[in-house]
Amino acid sequence: MKRIQQSRGLTLAAAVTGLGLVLTACSSGDGDNTSGGGDAEPTFDCADFEQYGDLEGKTISVYTSIVDPEAEEQRASYAPFEECTGATIDYEGSREFEAQLPVRLEAGNPPDIAYIPQPGFLRSLVADFPDAVQPAPQAVIDNATEYYTEAWADYGTVDGTLYATPLGANVKSFVWYSPAAFEENGYEIPTTWQGLLDLTDQIIEDNPDVKPWCAGIESGDATGWPATDWLEDVVLRTAGPDVYDQWVNHEIPFDDPQIVAALDEVGGILKNEDYVNGGLGNVASIASAPWNESANGIPDGTCFLHRAANFYQANWDEGIEVAEDGDVYAFYLPGASEDDKPLLGGGEFVTAFSDRPEVQAFHAYLSSPQWANAKAEVTGQGWISANSGLDPELLQSPIDQLSFDLLTDESYTFRFDGSDQMPGSVGAGSFWREMVSWISPGQDSQTTLSNVESSWPTS
Repeated sequence: MKRIQQSRGLTLAAAVTGLGLVLTACSSGDGDNTSGGGDAEPTFDCADFEQYGDLEGKTISVYTSIVDPEAEEQRASYAPFEECTGATIDYEGSREFEAQLPVRLEAGNPPDIAYIPQPGFLRSLVADFPDAVQPAPQAVIDNATEYYTEAWADYGTVDGTLYATPLGANVKSFVWYSPAAFEENGYEIPTTWQGLLDLTDQIIEDNPDVKPWCAGIESGDATGWPATDWLEDVVLRTAGPDVYDQWVNHEIPFDDPQIVAALDEVGGILKNEDYVNGGLGNVASIASAPWNESANGIPDGTCFLHRAANFYQANWDEGIEVAEDGDVYAFYLPGASEDDKPLLGGGEFVTAFSDRPEVQAFHAYLSSPQWANAKAEVTGQGWISANSGLDPELLQSPIDQLSFDLLTDESYTFRFDGSDQMPGSVGAGSFWREMVSWISPGQDSQTTLSNVESSWPTS
């Protein structure tokens, strides 16, 4: 589903236009260099790259779903490694990545490195091509142990072996709001799920002509995916992370009573005509409202709340300031209690298909704070890493800084996007479609989830 998730990420183009990356490095003889490009260039000292060795004349191929303009930032972030080691990174981004990578592996023509967008896809590659996917070398294992939470490392692990390390990351457990509207009405950020519902009712009482929530799940061929995120977030909050894992891995039926109850809880907001759809219409309008425009009512004053990930920030109109005291901001979607802190997110994973020394060195670089910091320096808003060695001061957006804090805080229980871990025919197929039917024409929760259950592959 990352190819679709990448299509979500393409909304970040507005944040990186005019990047104009320059990949030539300064040739100062003392080893202190600047490279990369765009509005900022990564700073680096080649003395820090001696651990990777002399790779002059070596080429490492990278295959990924990340295409321009975001690919420009990726290439810029490799400049320190290339300049200091002498290696060349041959980057190829493709919208057909997920379909073509298995074809290339079957043909014996793998890339050296690929960025795998879902843990489920990684598991299938390890199962189908056990001789092609390379276990992580010790330097990568060391970085994963030092700089990533156990949950993130586990998503790159298959049958006890670490194969892949996180690249980029995102946080989905956010509610967008207007700080000014909250201050004007005297509202506090809720710290529990019930507190969020109480706030919703208070908004209705104080503003009888305004629907508190706005939502939209139209996203072209990917219509429905925002509703799956709603359900995943609420399963974590009502059933807990263990049941969430069982559900995602199909160890319990897709329509288990706990999941039905969670979808009914979502329906308490999204199918409540008193709660939605601020500035857009009735409940049915959620199915046709474009996801990337559905929160416009917050700065317009026609709605107060919108659940969406940190990367939604790229969709605000030019001139809208995203900050705690700005035009819009986001707060953490609270759990059942103040001590209950589930966190839903996603990202990509670096996976190697060669054990050549230069490939292992580049994989180590991509799992290090060196790369995370270089990437942050050449990126505008909308990108974060779960690497705890990242300097958060390099993140240029307050919501990205908040996301990084949540991702690296061990008190939060992180879980990867559920649909990204399910079989493609479910996670990017029947799950999306049935959630649309759940909204309009208003199919009930049991039928919706049972229909997805019946679509689950039997082999």
